Amino acid sequence: MRVRRRQPAGSPSSLRSRAVFALPFFRRDLPALKGEKVTLRVPLTNDYREWSTLRGESRAFLEPWEPRWQPDELDRTAWRLRISRYREDYAQGTAIAFFIFEKSSGKLAGGITLGNIRHGVAQSGHIGYWIGERFGSRGLMTEAVKLVSRFAFDTLRLHRIEAACIPENARSIRVLEKAGFRREGLLRSYLRINGVWQDHYLYARIADDPPGEGTKG
Repeated sequence: MRVRRRQPAGSPSSLRSRAVFALPFFRRDLPALKGEKVTLRVPLTNDYREWSTLRGESRAFLEPWEPRWQPDELDRTAWRLRISRYREDYAQGTAIAFFIFEKSSGKLAGGITLGNIRHGVAQSGHIGYWIGERFGSRGLMTEAVKLVSRFAFDTLRLHRIEAACIPENARSIRVLEKAGFRREGLLRSYLRINGVWQDHYLYARIADDPPGEGTKG
């Protein structure tokens, strides 16, 4: 009789096995998420030129709200590593990255990621996003956040979604509150943004929250 060696509970292979069998959704291709204004799909290798152009022209608009850009931020080599990380995170069931395309023009408008996905007793995830400067104030990101929230609750069966934003980021606050998120508190010195540790508001939405705009808590 062949005896299989039991893997330690915290070993990488054990964790991978649990991810595959506990999360059957991640074993199949991810469909596009479609709304009235936007379509969301996973990033592809050949998106590089459009992505680097949009990010480059929006740099001054984005930098105050993001981790400090690296010297090779927009290089093709860094892009390939980014795509590999997206695929690895998806394969492990820990995150799903989407690109946001404006339906009327078909152009790339930004990106949104559902990350830190946890099942078991937590059943939660965290949303992060960015949008190109010329696509702001059109309601595109609000719809994208709503689409990802619905996907997280209905398809991944998560119970709670969180998002964090710098108190001075009025645009992001409006997006989250219009998408039904509630402000739950202030996280002191939470993330290092553009080289400085910054306080963040914590927002969250629960699966059984009533539809409609969120509140400041």
